Amino acid sequence: MTPMFDTENILIFDFGSQYAQLIARRVREQNVFCQLVRASTTAERVRELKPRGIILSGGPASVYEKGAPTCDPKIFDLGIPVLGICYGMQLACQLTGSKVVPGEHREFGRAICKVRDFDGLLAGVPEEMIVWMSHGDQVQNCASGSAGFVPLAATDTCPVAAVKHRTRPLYGLQFHPEVSHTPFGMQILHNFLYKICGCTGQWKLESFIEQTVAEIRQRVGKHRVICGLSGGVDSSVCAALLVKAIGSQVACIFVDNGLLRKNEAVVVERTFRDHFKADLHVISAQDRFLTALAGVSDPQKKRTIIGHVFVDVFKDESRKIHDAKFLAQGTLYPDVIESGAAADGPAATIKTHHNVGGLPAELGFELIEPLRDLFKDEVRRLGLELGLPENIVWRHPFPGPGLAVRCLGPVSFERLEILRAADAIVLEELKQSGWYKKTSQAFAVLLPVQSVGVMGDGRTYENAVAIRAVQTDDFMTADWSHLPYELLAKISTRVINEVKGVNRVVYDISSKPPATIEWE
Repeated sequence: MTPMFDTENILIFDFGSQYAQLIARRVREQNVFCQLVRASTTAERVRELKPRGIILSGGPASVYEKGAPTCDPKIFDLGIPVLGICYGMQLACQLTGSKVVPGEHREFGRAICKVRDFDGLLAGVPEEMIVWMSHGDQVQNCASGSAGFVPLAATDTCPVAAVKHRTRPLYGLQFHPEVSHTPFGMQILHNFLYKICGCTGQWKLESFIEQTVAEIRQRVGKHRVICGLSGGVDSSVCAALLVKAIGSQVACIFVDNGLLRKNEAVVVERTFRDHFKADLHVISAQDRFLTALAGVSDPQKKRTIIGHVFVDVFKDESRKIHDAKFLAQGTLYPDVIESGAAADGPAATIKTHHNVGGLPAELGFELIEPLRDLFKDEVRRLGLELGLPENIVWRHPFPGPGLAVRCLGPVSFERLEILRAADAIVLEELKQSGWYKKTSQAFAVLLPVQSVGVMGDGRTYENAVAIRAVQTDDFMTADWSHLPYELLAKISTRVINEVKGVNRVVYDISSKPPATIEWE
């Protein structure tokens, strides 16, 4: 769906920074719409998009290297305010006549930045502030000539930590304002967006709901829309938005594959059938999935089998819904970016489109993705605005193949029941202790090993369960959550005492990378 906020849009040129999406999220948090675009976007295309401002992201390269990413220098002639961050600042300076060289001192981590000019970009910040640096190169001779740059701030080892051009609305920061390690970063971004670009804060979820609802109604007309509902926050918010827009014209299909968390189907049914009065089709297909998975241990084969069976089940049910022309998916903006599906977005494909895969083409449906302009945190806020209960809105991510990839080794009903019970205890204790929202994702894993134990006066030889809990902003990297020992002890005791067949609990303290968040 095309965003309807082009009257107040910021373009973020992506030069390969690990923080590019974080910049976009920070701009959205200031109630300003923004889009990530490829670095090669031409000045002509920028003129067509009519942004209020441009941000040049950081990146891992050096601007003087052969083959380093660059941008169309004509964007600086458009009169549109530009803010370069780290690599983006160096590139802007280089393309407008300054020199960038390897610095005598590299800066990585926190640094004290001393401000010389408090007008415009740095208004409202203290004379000395902590900033987050991540660079080895530096800008030289930035003030040469009457049309050069004016240094705005410096650190002890970086004399040009922030700049502004003498005659153009062009600014640069050698540090990263988008990270939490730069305490006044949001103030600086606010200054750029509101003082320099003249934004007024039109990007609000209330307006998004109104405009998206109107757009859905216009596009759908009297036809029906099928929504694949998984129980996760993305598909749930997508379904709730569609129900608000077209009511009973939406048919939600929820496939109970027997690989769900404890009471998951009950929660979904209660929420959408009872609360939203949605046309909900619950398909009990546990036997089909478990029969197909019998004896399979390889994680990739599990995923393939589950995907094929899901498509078959979904097809069978969708054919029963007459006059269905559209299929809705809960695709988010990061999915669009990483799959290369955005018209002007970064071209590199990190992963293919997920959710219900090739179903739209196979069944002849037109695709509706009402959340494709939103980040995860925006989707959660949208869910609350639409009236979804907090226990759905704040649910931790759950893999598409479900518990099959947390049940290491062969998948069976008995092993899934053990895992389901252990996982429920983990989540229950995290919620009761207040740690559920402090962790980004947490779950139990049933290991394909047994170990010797002692219960009462008898010897046992039973299953081991691993607990995984991580903290992350983007799920690309993650650190293990430092849960209190007392909480871990309580979880372990409960799992061993209450889940028959388990005599050992271990805690996963691996970071991503080198490990992944899921075990399979």
